[in-house]
Amino acid sequence: MWQPVLMIDGFMLCILGLSMLIPAGFDFYDDLKTTSPFLISSLITLFMGIMLFLSNKNKIHDISLRQGYLITFVCWVTVALFSALPFVLSGAVADVTSALFESVSGVTATGATVIPDVESLPRSVLLWRSMLNGLGGIGIVIFAVAMLPFLGIGGMHMFEHESSDTTDKLMPKFIDIAKWILGVYLSLVAICAVCLYFCGMGRFDALNHALSAVATAGFSTKNASIAYFNSASIEMVLTLFMILGALPMTFYIILLKKHKFEPFRLGQIKYFLKAVFFFTLFLTIYLSVVNNMHFFKALRLSLFNIVAVMTTTGLSSADYLDWGIWTAVFFTLLSLHGGCIGSTTGSIKVMRWQVLKSYFNKVLLSSIEPHRVVPVKIGETSIEDKAVTSVFVYILSFLASIGGVALLLNLLGYDFTTSVTAAVSTITNTGSGAARAISATGNFAFFSMPAKYLLCFAMILGRLEIMTVLVIFTKSFWKN
Repeated sequence: MWQPVLMIDGFMLCILGLSMLIPAGFDFYDDLKTTSPFLISSLITLFMGIMLFLSNKNKIHDISLRQGYLITFVCWVTVALFSALPFVLSGAVADVTSALFESVSGVTATGATVIPDVESLPRSVLLWRSMLNGLGGIGIVIFAVAMLPFLGIGGMHMFEHESSDTTDKLMPKFIDIAKWILGVYLSLVAICAVCLYFCGMGRFDALNHALSAVATAGFSTKNASIAYFNSASIEMVLTLFMILGALPMTFYIILLKKHKFEPFRLGQIKYFLKAVFFFTLFLTIYLSVVNNMHFFKALRLSLFNIVAVMTTTGLSSADYLDWGIWTAVFFTLLSLHGGCIGSTTGSIKVMRWQVLKSYFNKVLLSSIEPHRVVPVKIGETSIEDKAVTSVFVYILSFLASIGGVALLLNLLGYDFTTSVTAAVSTITNTGSGAARAISATGNFAFFSMPAKYLLCFAMILGRLEIMTVLVIFTKSFWKN
């Protein structure tokens, strides 16, 4: 069972090791007298990756369901562990635990940080943080398209035609899907970086923030995040690309290949954009009327920060906790929204909320007309009972996980607000929370070593759609 798992894990480490050579180049360019910690990290990672790959190399004819779960979990954990090496060797963080937290936050596209002063870091470390965001973003999209339909997590049966052997499949081979996704993803990053550059952002900052925005991650090169630039044009560009990152990558592929809109995905997109519009309008009116803020400033701040939280990006142009006590609850609820299935976003995601809404309508109608047959539908697509059950189990597991992590943090000595918001921000992969200590102006450095390990687990738990991780810890999983 383990041979293909370790082989693929070794291949992933080889990719990671080669990626480390890019920031190593920045180290040599900025200071030719030093030995780059990224070069050392690259050699260690490549060595381990090649050893794992060669010692388990074999032609993979088929991957079982259990192996699918293991590959997903093991690869994410291993990549996070080796991604922490440059943080340790460069001295960017105080200890190994903090290094692991930063790397897990990067590869899960969470964007939470334990570094109080990121502006003091060398360019190589800043780029590495953003690269981890980028790698995590593309990784979760490929995972969502390739693995989730087979694992049947949270109603993903509805997307199984993207990677199964049915006649409606997107492409004949997974490698073709991966190539198209990578092409779309890198194109979005490149276009975003160019737009940011023409809006006045430096080339290095533009590249870093483009990686962060498209991956809907949240790492910034500035302590004040996007508020540092105080530019409406920069905020609008980032808003646009956070939204584009929150849409299904397969939507772009179908549009490019078939030159038509796919109704099921288009339904998700419309639902998501409507939610963005109404939440932004509501907050804009509140800030204008109650806080006496100029309408266009209120619109600018509302749109950027609502999109950042709803897409679980975590970038910020202001601290929303300054707008009123109620905003803590409001933005916490927004972080549970998420983007579309097949996007780079975290959290529960639009499709599941659509299923929940449709089922709620069914219950209401059935209460009035008991004999009426009311199907659960998204647009014109009827949803099977199996998928509806899967969605309910997923959402329940998601909320229970937040409660469990919050309870453990509370037992470790943290107050209720900090515990709950830290659990929400890590499991939803939003990165910033509604408690002042971990808000847009705070960070996670004050958490103890056990708390940081717990939050690392929470970030991976949320990134891998909860059930992928939990099922591995059941007895039945390991039975022959």
